[in-house]
Amino acid sequence: MIQHYPDLSKKIDEMSDGDLEFKRQLTQAIQSGLVELQEKYEEGRSKQDENIIQQIRHKVKPTLMLFGFEDLLDLLSEGKFILEQHGFGSVFDLHETKIKSQVKLALADLGTLSQ
Repeated sequence: MIQHYPDLSKKIDEMSDGDLEFKRQLTQAIQSGLVELQEKYEEGRSKQDENIIQQIRHKVKPTLMLFGFEDLLDLLSEGKFILEQHGFGSVFDLHETKIKSQVKLALADLGTLSQ
């Protein structure tokens, strides 16, 4: 299976320092954050509420930075720009599709770590 985040396992291992229970909890926390990102992004789009999207962007940004999800960080910056320049609409809808796709890849990689 292709790993889209090859350093993710190493970063989680370093942070958990051999504590398997902490590693499991950390992996689950990252998964939960990514699922929440996807859900809140969808909610913000459907309600056309930039505040919902801004809040989740700020909430998950530290985790994304810490664990090397640079592509998701780039997409979140892109989304901020799209909202500022174009608001909600077809451009943002396409952007949300990219977010969903990338979150799916990240969750797949995390799923292999929790097995």
